[in-house]
Amino acid sequence: MAGKSLIVGALAMLLGIGSTGAVLASFTGPGPWITGNNTGGIIPYSPDLEGVYEKIAQDYCARWRRLSHITSVHRVYGDYISFVCIDKPWMIH
Repeated sequence: MAGKSLIVGALAMLLGIGSTGAVLASFTGPGPWITGNNTGGIIPYSPDLEGVYEKIAQDYCARWRRLSHITSVHRVYGDYISFVCIDKPWMIH
């Protein structure tokens, strides 16, 4: 369990996630980490991310005050984990 916390902490530092969970950095194009926008995105798969990618997607979608939902996980190194950012059902725009 401590190993997962260490991975989450390291990813938080790399992604610019503060203690409040807000993402401070902007990732908008193809790159080594998250690629996406306010509707969702992809995370490059790595066995080290097993069990952590849900939190990464949650933190990413929180930028737009949205919830996340993992849509596919291809457990092949070099492939992607995809997710969508969805509106909160009780939220009126």
